[in-house]
Amino acid sequence: MTALAHQRCFNHARREAVARCPGCERYFCRECVTEHADRVLCASCLKKQAVAATVRPSRWSALARLAAGAAGLLLVWVFFYFAGRILLLLPSDFHEGTMWRASDDAEK
Repeated sequence: MTALAHQRCFNHARREAVARCPGCERYFCRECVTEHADRVLCASCLKKQAVAATVRPSRWSALARLAAGAAGLLLVWVFFYFAGRILLLLPSDFHEGTMWRASDDAEK
């Protein structure tokens, strides 16, 4: 800890250093460091981490997303197609309501 007491800030030569950045191993004052993910980092190392975290997705991921969307649309179409086929199998008396009236008349 005595080594830190004699160090000066990398950005501000007149200020006493309070922390050492684990990324670049330079000393910084309180204004030049920030805490991120339980680590004290300088602005340049924090920027490097932010750039590394924003990696562009590959072409394969975009293609996979497109294929998943197309598969979803196909699944919805198949569902409604078969639902329509089942409805077409119902007798026309059911659609017109005469099927219900005939059963009511038979009970009386």
